[in-house]
Amino acid sequence: MKAILLLLLFSATVSSQVDDSPVVIVESGWAAVRIEPVKGQPAGSTPMRAVIAENRNFQRNARRQQTPGALDPNDLTIDGRSAALDKINQESRAPKLEPVNGFRYHAKVRNAAEMKTEVIFLEYRFTELANPANTVRRQFLCVAKLKPGEIMEISAFSTSGPSDVISAESLAKQNGKLFGELVQINRVEYEGGAVLQRHDWKMADWKKDVERVTSTPWGSEACRAL
Repeated sequence: MKAILLLLLFSATVSSQVDDSPVVIVESGWAAVRIEPVKGQPAGSTPMRAVIAENRNFQRNARRQQTPGALDPNDLTIDGRSAALDKINQESRAPKLEPVNGFRYHAKVRNAAEMKTEVIFLEYRFTELANPANTVRRQFLCVAKLKPGEIMEISAFSTSGPSDVISAESLAKQNGKLFGELVQINRVEYEGGAVLQRHDWKMADWKKDVERVTSTPWGSEACRAL
C-alpha cells in the first residue's frame, strides 16, 4: 500500500558507538508521522459501454457545449446503469482505510569494513530525564547491503514511540528535551556468514522476534520492528 508520510515532530541525534565497530552510525533521528492511505482504483468487470447515436462526432461535440452537470446519455443505457451499480458494489466491499499514527526511525550508517554487510540490528534507547528508571528500547532488523566504504540511510516505521508511559514531571515541561537518546548497532551480519555482535546483546533473547518479523515476505521496507 502506498502511503504519504506527514511529518509532525522531529528529533535528530548524532550517536557514538559503544563498542569499536567497523560499521558506525553517522547520524540518526526519529519523527512522529501519520500514514495516510492512498485509495487505489478498484478493479471491476464492467463491460464496454454500448455505441449510441449520441457518441457520434456531431452529437458529441454538441454535448460539450451543454451546461456543466448535464446528464450524460451514456448513463441511461443498460451498460451505463450496469457500470454505476458495479461501482457502487465495489465501493461497498472495499475496506475502509484509516490513517495510522506512528513513528519513523532513521539512521545513516557507514561500512568501514572490508566486507559487504547484509543485515544490521539497530537499537534506539530512550531514557526519561525526569525519571531515569523509565528506559525503553526500540529494536529493528534492517536489510542493509553496504559495500566497503559505502554510506546508507535506513529507516523503519513503528507504532511504538520513545516511551509507553511518562511522568508528571515531564508532562509539566512546556519546552525542553524529555528523553536522553542512544542509538547503537547490536549486530552486523556480513556477506559470507561473518557476524559482529555487541558483547551485552544476545541473539537468543530475540530469536522469537526475529522469526516473527521474517516469517512473511518483505515488501519495499528496509527494516521491521522486533
